[in-house]
Parts: sequence; C-alpha cells; structure tokens
Amino acid sequence: MEVKTDFLPLKGTDHIEFYVGNAKQAAYFYQSAFGFELVAYAGPETGVKDRASYVLQQEKLRFVLTTPLYPESEAAAHIHKHGDGVKTIALWVDDAKKSFEETVKRGAKPAFEPYTISDADGSVTLSGIHTYGDTLHVFVERNAYKGAFMPNFKPMKSGMKTTPVGLKYVDHCVGNVELGEMNKWVKFYEEVMGFKLLITFDDEDISTEYSALMSKVVSNGNGYIKFPINEPAKGKKKSQIEEYIDFYRGAGVQHVAIATDNIIHTVGELRNRGIDFLVVPDTYYEDLKTRVGAIDEDVEALKKLNVLVDRDDEGYLLQIFTKPLEDRPTLFFEIIQRKGAVSFGKGNFKALFESIEREQALRGNL
Repeated sequence: MEVKTDFLPLKGTDHIEFYVGNAKQAAYFYQSAFGFELVAYAGPETGVKDRASYVLQQEKLRFVLTTPLYPESEAAAHIHKHGDGVKTIALWVDDAKKSFEETVKRGAKPAFEPYTISDADGSVTLSGIHTYGDTLHVFVERNAYKGAFMPNFKPMKSGMKTTPVGLKYVDHCVGNVELGEMNKWVKFYEEVMGFKLLITFDDEDISTEYSALMSKVVSNGNGYIKFPINEPAKGKKKSQIEEYIDFYRGAGVQHVAIATDNIIHTVGELRNRGIDFLVVPDTYYEDLKTRVGAIDEDVEALKKLNVLVDRDDEGYLLQIFTKPLEDRPTLFFEIIQRKGAVSFGKGNFKALFESIEREQALRGNL
C-alpha cells in the first residue's frame, strides 16, 4: 500500500506580519488593548534602514507590525493601496528551501528565493510565495535559532505593564477574494500546498434578506493551518465581501481568528480596554439552549458580552467578532473558544451577517 507523505509539513503559524502606517503607535494599541508583550524590534538601530518592525507575542500568537520609513518602498505602496492590513502569513517549517521548491514546482508564484540570515543566536532560513491579492506565505525555518525572533531584530521589552487577556494561537485565517475567484484559490491550496477541502458553505448557508457569500475551508494535513476562502454571492444589496474588496482594493485577509480557553474572561477584558465588537440582538439568546443544547457557560454572561454559540457533531464553540480594527472597514479579529467543535459557527452566520449589515448601513455601504 502506498503511504502518501505530506510534501509540505507545516508545524503551525510562525507569525503574521501587518503593514501599518505607524508601527510604534499600533504596537502600543496591541500591548494596551490586547495584552501582547513586546519582545523584539528591527529598524535603523539594528541595521535595517528602510522599515521599523515591532514583534508582539502572547502565548503562541506572534504579530509583527511593520512601517516603511521611505515613501517609495513596497510597504508604503501596500499601505497606500490597502490601508493597514496583513501582508504575510508566515508558516513554521523544518525546511524552508524544500517548502519553496515543492510549492513552486506545483505552480506557486515565487515571492523570494530561500535565503539564510544569521547572528550570534543562530540562523533562520526564509522563503516566500504569493497567494491571493498582495498577500504572501513565508516559510520560516528556525530550528537553528535561539534568539528573541530572528536575526536583524534585537530583544525589546514593553516599557509599560502588559496584562495578557488569554489569547493562545491562530485558530484560522480568512481570505476574501473577488467574485468567481474562490475555487481558483481553493485549487491553489489543494494542488500547490497539499491542503484538503474541509467544509463548503454556499449562499443558502450564508445569506440574509439582502446579501450573501460563499465560503470554502481548506486545511493542511495535521489540521494546524486552516484557511477559509470567501467570495461574494449575488444578493439584493452589497455583501460584506464586496465592501471589503472595495475598501481594501482587492483580495486580502479579512480576519484572523484567535483561540482562547476562556472566552468570557478574554472578551470581558477586551471590552474593558475599549475593543468594539459586533452586536447581535438579545433575541438571539432566547432559545439558545434549545438550539445548541447544554453548555458549561452561563447564558446571561454570554448575553451580557454578546458571545455566540454553535454546535456540531464533535461539540460546541463560542465566538465573537470585533468591529474593523482600522478606519477602513477591512480587517477584524474573531475570538473563538472550542469545546470540541471543529466547525466554524454555521448556525451563527445569519445573526452575524445581519449585524455586519447594520454596520454597513451606518457607513452607507449596504
């Protein structure tokens, strides 16, 4: 019997890099509001002349916030076009060169060839390929490195007291693509990266009176990396995916879903620190137990925080979505706690999308 080996073994999400207009201020926001700890910095002081980058960490969750220092740089063009947003979903691998060769051989468009950087703490090898829009996947091989993040970065500690809110790791990253592009990118992940199609949602599953979208979820072999891909579907009015694509000026990362072990604590803390979340009406909670069955959490506590619940064959999950994190209605975060469930909250789609539509209407974009 032939044993199929995974040609692209992924150990997890290494980091997510955001291109932002002011990384110093964004780093303050993520430290104070989300409880990240500042762990490393790169910039002119570390020999990097064209940008400044701040590395923030909470448990296994690592964000890199990068600002260009010159207007003619690629990062400046990215921010001018898209606003603040995700540039790179970096994937942790054992062999960055092999990951690059295997994916390019299968049709990936190279972003940059494998190269190795070193300092006193060891070496890191990086390579990169293009995915939807201007987003990159970077393969990070860091087995031989023991420093704070990677060479050209110096360790840096928060100058303020940071209190974590219970964020653990990236659960999944969602991409929005243009009408008719979803299947192309699902095929890319299947053929180029060896992912499997996990779930399909059509416009019957994800629709309201006014708008609809379609979504397919792909996952790598060990299930550590999951990428839902959304495209708009025909509706009476403009869908949230179309609004995103209008403002982001193309395909990109719509949201990052972050795992917690205690959503009531996490969301309570985030609300106290001024994070805004989408609102669902109180009527959502009236028949919650009937819809989802027995849960460990107090329904009144969930209602107070506006946390949603959904069940699948494996268990249940709790989830909530922030409002957009910048002034353009583009990137947002999902906070998710899984109690056995492996799905994505299909039972909450209608309530969530109606909530998003209320926000779209306020912006005049529905």
